[in-house]
Amino acid sequence: MKNNNKIPLLVIAGPTATGKTEVAVEVADRLNGEVVSADSMQIYRFMDIGTAKPTVEETRGVPHHLINIVDPDVNFTAAVFQNLARKAIANIHNHGSVPLLVGGTGFYIDAVIYDYDFSGVGADEELRKSLKREAEQKGNEAVHKLLETVDPVTAARIHVNDLKRIIRALEIYHQTGNAGAMFRNNNKLPYPDYDILFIALYYQRDILYKRIETRVDKMIESGLVDEVQSLLNAGYHRNLISMQGLGYKEIAGYLYNEYSLDEAVQLLKKNTRRFAKRQLTWFRRYSSIKWIDMEKYDTIKRVADVIEHLMSGIIKNR
Repeated sequence: MKNNNKIPLLVIAGPTATGKTEVAVEVADRLNGEVVSADSMQIYRFMDIGTAKPTVEETRGVPHHLINIVDPDVNFTAAVFQNLARKAIANIHNHGSVPLLVGGTGFYIDAVIYDYDFSGVGADEELRKSLKREAEQKGNEAVHKLLETVDPVTAARIHVNDLKRIIRALEIYHQTGNAGAMFRNNNKLPYPDYDILFIALYYQRDILYKRIETRVDKMIESGLVDEVQSLLNAGYHRNLISMQGLGYKEIAGYLYNEYSLDEAVQLLKKNTRRFAKRQLTWFRRYSSIKWIDMEKYDTIKRVADVIEHLMSGIIKNR
């Protein structure tokens, strides 16, 4: 029997360009739902085109939370996201709506749905000093390679310039013997407050890659170059974590005359394809996930029919 005191939580995940936003809005509209964004780039203000933030028209009046909450130069962590997301989910539930956790940042989703305490590992000052010296002498790349050796999954999501997070991940490993993403393992229990339906959307690779290319072309047409230039003009330098996001680092390279715009676009398409592959690898680790092949449905409404039916069962069980 389900615990009637649990909050019914619908998670809609999947790689980039699979239509998560459109599907989530359609489902939320039917279930009196509200969306909590699980996207590590959409948290930043002034970064709209490159992050594919939903427009007012696309949200269709469905409330969206944790979008545009910090400036691009703010150091935002998964621990902060966990706290804000859980508060948003509780508030949505308390006023009678259904919370939907939607996005492609697997680390953020894990932080919410697993019973993981980010404060459980304290600081190791000696290790920190040692790793900082290593970075000073051999470069950040050397410390990043150390992380790749013990925790390739976490290393793949942390940029080589983000020394603070690289060191923190190594700190966790050295103190616990586990990777920084250890709470995805079967030993970790789900967060007890939620009754979760976990949906992942996907397309076959060739079709997904075509959708990614179309999406990138649309971003360029919509003014991505101007958006990146405006950020640089506002003083948000290219080495910020936010500016290392897809679309921003490639266009920044073009604006610094490192290559042509066409080369920047091709690089962005290639990097986005690689990112989608990593996202798929991440989500395939979940045993409870329900995969939806988007090619089997001719409209978003039909996809929403399936999810609505599954979620209605969870809501009724309460």
